Amino acid sequence: MNRLAEETSPYLRQHRDNPVDWYPWGDEAFAVARHRDVPIMLSVGYSACHWCHVMAHESFEDPNTAAVMNELFVNVKVDREERPDVDAVYMEAVQALTGHGGWPMTVFLDHDGRPFFGGTYFPPDSRHGLPGWRQLLRAVDEAWRTKRTDLAEQAAELSESLGRAARLAPAPGGLDRSVLDDAVRSLAAQFDPEWGGFGRAPKFPQEMSIELLLRSSQPEAVAMATTTLDAMISGGIYDHLGGGFARYSVDAFWMVPHFEKMLYNQAQLGSALLHAWQVTGEARYRQALGETMEYVLRDLRHRDGGFFSAEDADSEGEEGKFSVWRHSEIEAIAPAAIEHWGVTAGGNFEGANILHLPKRGDIERTPELDEARRLLFDARQLRVRPGLDDKILTEWNGLMIATLAEAGVATGVGEWVDAAVAGGEFLLRSLRRDDGRWLRSWQAEGGARHLAYAADHAALVHGYTRLAEATGQARWIAAARSTADAMLELFWDDEAGGLFTTGHDAERLITRAKDIFDSAIPSANSMAAFALLRLGALTGDDHYRERAEQIIALVAPLAAQHPTAFTQLVSAVDLATAPIDEVAVVGDRPDLVAAYWSRYRPGAVLAWGEPYPSPLFESRSEGLAYVCRGYVCERPSASVEELTSALGG
Repeated sequence: MNRLAEETSPYLRQHRDNPVDWYPWGDEAFAVARHRDVPIMLSVGYSACHWCHVMAHESFEDPNTAAVMNELFVNVKVDREERPDVDAVYMEAVQALTGHGGWPMTVFLDHDGRPFFGGTYFPPDSRHGLPGWRQLLRAVDEAWRTKRTDLAEQAAELSESLGRAARLAPAPGGLDRSVLDDAVRSLAAQFDPEWGGFGRAPKFPQEMSIELLLRSSQPEAVAMATTTLDAMISGGIYDHLGGGFARYSVDAFWMVPHFEKMLYNQAQLGSALLHAWQVTGEARYRQALGETMEYVLRDLRHRDGGFFSAEDADSEGEEGKFSVWRHSEIEAIAPAAIEHWGVTAGGNFEGANILHLPKRGDIERTPELDEARRLLFDARQLRVRPGLDDKILTEWNGLMIATLAEAGVATGVGEWVDAAVAGGEFLLRSLRRDDGRWLRSWQAEGGARHLAYAADHAALVHGYTRLAEATGQARWIAAARSTADAMLELFWDDEAGGLFTTGHDAERLITRAKDIFDSAIPSANSMAAFALLRLGALTGDDHYRERAEQIIALVAPLAAQHPTAFTQLVSAVDLATAPIDEVAVVGDRPDLVAAYWSRYRPGAVLAWGEPYPSPLFESRSEGLAYVCRGYVCERPSASVEELTSALGG
């Protein structure tokens, strides 16, 4: 009996009709494994994962393979986006065993949840140095029956080595600002001067690196950021018809994407595009930002305000089929698009064309090209769409809300601010229990479930703080504060400092991890440090700043050695080691608020509108702007010119 039909995860429900007797993660699966005296076979993936679908089609949908799995194992399926705690623990184990990781992730566990063997994708039959799946299943079963003592020793040794990040000790003195220069130098050493980006193929956007380069304001650093963004918005990783970005490029020049679109990429690249536009004034970044936000609001927004997780890479069983074009199709629908988007008879992807800009950065369009884009978009809408992962994740929504709020107020697009507000209200309404405990994931068919993690809380603090700055509504600071307080109560490590991934009230896994490395999204500790510093500046509550500095001190030894693995944390170091510009606009002065938002101000926070408990509003006169930094306040500003001067431009 397959037990996934009632799960809220679209990924798990994709497997509900498999002949595999799947269990969701939980006590029942482990109890059955003990009763039958067989191992757990844990399979972890996510709905937009192409190779997860491949392994499912090849093996999990095959009745003969499923029969072997059901006979020899208790099979557990996990959505890594719903259960990042489970994913992180066993991904660390797989990386220790094999030297690499990825999804689908396959791990064999004993009855206590300890891993003894693992890997990623396995083909149905042996090829490319990988054992066939059925062959592997029988080999693991034989080892379980004949070498149980050896497996137990290996599982115990491996489990003992996990969770090393949770055992970090804080460094005296924390980090100084030299880590910013070290990070920029490290990024420069990895930078591809021709195509932008960092490192070799496959290339990921590395949005936090781009943000750090823009934040540094050094001309060479800004040039690396803009070169990367120009190459990306010109390549196939960018959707030139519908807006938005794919998750990564399989090549070095951003041409062939892995076609899935993730909410977190839109949030983070939207922020990077906004800041690039503010720094350079170049219209192409503003245009790409607008098209990306349009995509999110059109295709990834729930009618009640939350944002869906992802769109798949595959449709009709083929990767990228929704997005690519034959030359003859373009010629019949919109021949004006052929030259602009580099369409050829031979194509650039398996005989078809991924639209791209042969002239880098030439994203602006004539009216004729706008019409061609509309015609192609309308024609594409008639195709079978990729699958939609319609679960709403608290963490990713926090990131998206922050971007929409900041981008909306900075560009004057009120619809984006309104969407951010609706998203913030949706989370409060749908993903917080009556007792105030935040939850991780919501889906229309099953509602909210799974206790929220530290990363969810950190992203919420960031999102609600940005909402307060964008709207001038005091309720968002209240939401940020209550969420920050809950985060520090539930996740804080009283011995070493920093945040555990799971709360004190959560299920106990084989280790209690700490999320410290910035990867595709900021780590819980990096985002918490960044958000707490900004919240502390807005509220005057030193407790938030102290906790942020303790996080920085904890991660300092690793960040000093590998700054590019901690780019979000390095941005927090920038805030912690230089005076934050604390700006308060008191009374009805929309001109002064607009002046604040007219430029990129990475080292500043803004309080305005409805007063809330904060020194920024105390004993202040109506109609003036106040700028304080380093416990010293400038003379109040009565005009845009005075405020601009006080802010340094």
